[in-house]
Amino acid sequence: MDKKIFFVLLLICSTRVLAQTGSAAEPVRYIGGKVADPTVHDGKLRLAMGVENRQVLRANRTHFENVDGYGWTYNHAPNIAYWNNQFYLQYISGAIDEHVAPVHTMLVTSKDGRNWSKPQVVFPEYKAPPGVKIPEGYNGYMMHQRMGFYVAADGRLLVCGFYGHTENPFRYGGIGRVVREVYKNGTYGPIYFIRYSSYNNWNESNTSYPFFTKSKDAGFINDCNALLGDKLMTLQWVEEDSGKNDFYPSLGSARDSVQASSFYHRKDGKVVVLWKKSMSAISSDEGVTLSHPVKAPTLIMPGGKNWGQQTNDGRYAMAYNPIATQEYRYPLIVVTGDDGIVFDNMLVVHGEVPLRRFYGRWKDFGPNYTRGIVEGNGNPPENDMWLTYSVNKEDIWVSRVPLSIKYSVEGDVKDNFDNMEVNGAVPEWNIYAPQWASVNVVAFPDIQNKSLELSDSDPYDYAKAVRVFKTGNKATISFKVFLNQNNSGMLRIDVTDRYGNRPVRLWFDENGYLNAMNGSIPTRLQHYASGKWYQLELTACANVTGSFDIAVDGKSVLQNAQLAEAVKSIERLSFCTGAYSNLPDRTTPNQKVSAPLVGADDPVPTTTYYIDDVNIVSK
Repeated sequence: MDKKIFFVLLLICSTRVLAQTGSAAEPVRYIGGKVADPTVHDGKLRLAMGVENRQVLRANRTHFENVDGYGWTYNHAPNIAYWNNQFYLQYISGAIDEHVAPVHTMLVTSKDGRNWSKPQVVFPEYKAPPGVKIPEGYNGYMMHQRMGFYVAADGRLLVCGFYGHTENPFRYGGIGRVVREVYKNGTYGPIYFIRYSSYNNWNESNTSYPFFTKSKDAGFINDCNALLGDKLMTLQWVEEDSGKNDFYPSLGSARDSVQASSFYHRKDGKVVVLWKKSMSAISSDEGVTLSHPVKAPTLIMPGGKNWGQQTNDGRYAMAYNPIATQEYRYPLIVVTGDDGIVFDNMLVVHGEVPLRRFYGRWKDFGPNYTRGIVEGNGNPPENDMWLTYSVNKEDIWVSRVPLSIKYSVEGDVKDNFDNMEVNGAVPEWNIYAPQWASVNVVAFPDIQNKSLELSDSDPYDYAKAVRVFKTGNKATISFKVFLNQNNSGMLRIDVTDRYGNRPVRLWFDENGYLNAMNGSIPTRLQHYASGKWYQLELTACANVTGSFDIAVDGKSVLQNAQLAEAVKSIERLSFCTGAYSNLPDRTTPNQKVSAPLVGADDPVPTTTYYIDDVNIVSK
């Protein structure tokens, strides 16, 4: 063989080996091919079935005494852990803007992930000791964090944060990382510094808290040392400190391009590390050394974080915003795989984006900065993946994602809610529940005959419950609905396809009428009364010339109505307490200074609806 041909073939083979998926050249790969449509909030993607989205904190600038005691409207960067049989969630909270003082860290707890405690300050605003002045070029102090919790080997829970200077707390603007213990009785131990910024001369003599070695608790000192020795846990710190010394693994020229690490162990023992902006690497020695970080070409994402983990079913998941724009970070999706290398099936976790009620600098639209429970930081008893994130960098949310993650249904739907726990999970239903617009299983009419309640008092958001059913081009759908009122609010009922298109649209309006779209024409069907159950049945055919029929209490009220938009299949039934909205969109100004939305801090009169006996046959 000619030597030139031989070396060319050798080069080609070597290149293929270097580019092999799962190697340091490409640690992870998304093979699904689906991408998010940027024109709609849910990206026209299928839903991860049964996801429960619940709002932990609804920012309130006016009536803040029962919210967080401060009324600050920049809330962001949450972290979550499970310890002492409950969830712990911490987030940073600032008055108005990102990276502008004052900023402190708040902590909330929950037994079930649905009902959360009132936030407590766990790391207060930083105050320098007497005689220490703010360096020139900075304007105050702020709390920042990339890591929230550490469950030590002896069972203690440590909570962490990072103090720095407004408006750049990193490197030369950094002061150091602080830590304190969370006690089982709900109180906290003293605050200590556990590491100072390696770019400055901060030490115990010129900072506000002692170094952790001054603690009189030997167990606490041991746990801090264990944390300092855990290279994977402390890798989460690298962006804030950057580490001029050798504390962190060498990242070479990529040091300035890796932010907000998450990590998981593959089944072969290797560790995959993920960062913002599609960056990833591999470690074979528990984070002591890393492969050179590379950009995964198949992962499209902005500066929002990428979360990866092994799930309880033995599979793997990544959750991120699958778009490239910084200021419009929606939807939040999940992709899954069997080996932690190859991922498929891009599905929506959170696809709703309410209006941002309060302007603030760098408050990006949508659900972003997603984190789950870090390896070692607890495992809730149910078979779910838990995620936390901010929406519009204003409100804090959690998502319970049932395992194994799926998007399709086989067989008929027969849901009467009677065997479900009051205020518990709603299996197979996708729930979107802000604090002022709840979705719950309730004992109505009684404990033996339960129903699904949607209750709404939010002036700028809504409650939503979606049931995925077997994909088909013809479906017979029946359900009962009870309306507490007929002079306010609305209940919107849509039948949609896999992309969220809404070919069948019904709604009970604030004037006491049931309506439907017949093609492009709004059509009034009949009057409805409050305090009464109604049995609805509709048959929908999905094709280019599709149609649908509606009957109420056995009486036909609409026949051979035209679809509002042509689709080739249908697979979801949606109940929502508000009108359809796709604002903000990609043309909505993100950084245009504006006043708070009128009435944003005040609930409106509550409207309540009950859903029962949902039966769907699709073919």
